[in-house]
Amino acid sequence: MRFKMVTSRDKIKVAVGLSGGVDSSVAAVLLKEKGYDLIGVTMEIFDGYGEFKEIGRHGCYGPGETEDVEAAAQICKRLDIPYYTFDLREAYRKHVIGYFKHEYLLGRTPNPCVVCNQRIKFGLLLEKAMEKGVGFQFFATGHYAKLAKTGGRFLLKKAEDQSKDQTYFLYRLTRKQLSRILFPLGEYTKAQVRKIAQSMELETAYRAESQDFVARNDYAVLFSGEEVKGGDIMDENGNLLGRHRGIIHYTIGQRRGLGIASDRPLYVTKIDAENNRIVVGDRENLFSKGLIAKDLNLVAIDRLDQQHKIGAKIRLNHQEIPATLFPHGNDRAKILFNTPQMSVAPGQSAVFYRGDTVLGGGIIERALRSN
Repeated sequence: MRFKMVTSRDKIKVAVGLSGGVDSSVAAVLLKEKGYDLIGVTMEIFDGYGEFKEIGRHGCYGPGETEDVEAAAQICKRLDIPYYTFDLREAYRKHVIGYFKHEYLLGRTPNPCVVCNQRIKFGLLLEKAMEKGVGFQFFATGHYAKLAKTGGRFLLKKAEDQSKDQTYFLYRLTRKQLSRILFPLGEYTKAQVRKIAQSMELETAYRAESQDFVARNDYAVLFSGEEVKGGDIMDENGNLLGRHRGIIHYTIGQRRGLGIASDRPLYVTKIDAENNRIVVGDRENLFSKGLIAKDLNLVAIDRLDQQHKIGAKIRLNHQEIPATLFPHGNDRAKILFNTPQMSVAPGQSAVFYRGDTVLGGGIIERALRSN
């Protein structure tokens, strides 16, 4: 393998977060070609917790971690760079899995990747590396996102490949964190990244891609039988329609797998954790005119003290929609959509955009029903 070196950057040391996948591998290749002094780092998070019967499709958390670490180590060997792994199992169990389970058992739909990025991957991992004497000036990952600096402020911007943009997962990063990050893939499409990996004959070029939180995308393995209890499925008038398998198996807007007979399509419209009930209703009952978001993280603005015309994204695979953002008391915001939206789920993140720039975001506290 040959790399085009840039000597003016030889002394800039960059730690690259490696997951064993194609994206982080190519991020390392691109930085190596630009002449950065690289160190590969991986966080070990799987501690055996959870009833995993088989590995199946890999996720961030699961027994496939050993294979992922081996793949990352091979990339570092190919690139001739040092490689370190750091044990973050205890912190991950507490801050990510603990948070995820707590929210689900309260009837909310959390996004663990958002919390992991802020607290673990771009937080504790770097702190642990520095504690162990692994020094660096910047931290790079294979996320599809861009950074820009305007007037001394670092801005988080959408990736060139809009279909792979991951700013939704990154909106909780602080300005201090953003000032030390590099996103080498921000200007590339996924197809281009695959092509680079193949042309370099990287071991990760043909690895199957997974962005699942848990291996096989099976969240139920994280919950014990005592934590998952069956209960009633009711309609919005309080009529008993059937029994559910445990509220962790349901999300707002879900239609399939309800296990009840009906002469019309029914959807989950509410998860009543206090009474261990699932409430179902017609499709029109899923629409909301807006939402209230809490625990705000503002990136491109100092404070939310006036209204803003924004693009709002209320879940990862949701198309960004026009809306208006308003301040709403202490550390809260109100978003009113231009047109009502389906399945606004408490616990998910709402991210605010101005064009391709992330203004900020927050955790959805409640939906504002249209009727």
